[in-house]
Amino acid sequence: MTATASEAEQAVAHFRFFTMEVLRTRRLGHSFLRVTFGGESLAGFRSGGYDQSLSLFLPPTHVEHTELPSTDEDTWFGAWRAMPDEDRPVMRSYTVREQRRTDEGVDEVDIDFVLHGDASPASRWAGRAVTGRRIMAIGPAVAENKSVRFQPPAATDAFLMYADETALPAAAAILDRLPAGAKARAWFEVPHADDRLALRTDADVDITWIVREKGASGADRAGRVVEEMRAAELPAAEAPYAWLAGEAGTIRAVRRHLVQERFIDRRAVRFTGYWRLGASEEQLLAEAYAGKAPSEDPASEL
Repeated sequence: MTATASEAEQAVAHFRFFTMEVLRTRRLGHSFLRVTFGGESLAGFRSGGYDQSLSLFLPPTHVEHTELPSTDEDTWFGAWRAMPDEDRPVMRSYTVREQRRTDEGVDEVDIDFVLHGDASPASRWAGRAVTGRRIMAIGPAVAENKSVRFQPPAATDAFLMYADETALPAAAAILDRLPAGAKARAWFEVPHADDRLALRTDADVDITWIVREKGASGADRAGRVVEEMRAAELPAAEAPYAWLAGEAGTIRAVRRHLVQERFIDRRAVRFTGYWRLGASEEQLLAEAYAGKAPSEDPASEL
């Protein structure tokens, strides 16, 4: 998930810098690696749960730990941008899979990374993460913050969810927190069969796992997801709420299906494009700096 300039520059009051140290790693499936972070500063970390995002600063390959020239809320962004390209830590947005306090009183934060070799800086760093490595992050200092996008109205009586592998950790965190008996229907798209994870939830949820066909085009991928959704029976509900996150083109197709074919109020569909097929993370970041990132306003036009 690529950070936007607006998210980065709004790191005041609700957000601050944290130093996070790798405690351990654990492989979850073919594509997923969980990195558990600790550190004294995490005592002030206040994950709001659900799809809480934070911005990670990952060091370049020739540096062991992240170093930033400034963490002052008024100067850090300009100082970071002014660093030489080869020395500048890579900024990427991720979601918090879980935050907990251990019996020893230590705060831990889990972040799940999608591994695809050295194809991206985040995958490259995570694949080489070892105990003791330190990175920096801008994260929540208060639980009620705007980086939690899952905001269902109080009257919601059913939940609809779509996520690909990049958004699956956020979807899993949402399922963790849905109340017992809540009705939910979810479609999760993953690249490999053994990426179908066992997810905890007290909700009454029906999950369809969609294993992506290797080499499928963007249109084919989106078409298959919509076909799976079109064939499904949705929970009976008067006020459903949909949360969609993943590849931007697929998200548009899924949202169009829900609004135009299922007649769900567009204002009740929350959507986030974590990435876009054919565009690098750096291209998306440059678009965000230029103010060209797509709107996530649920009321925006399709």
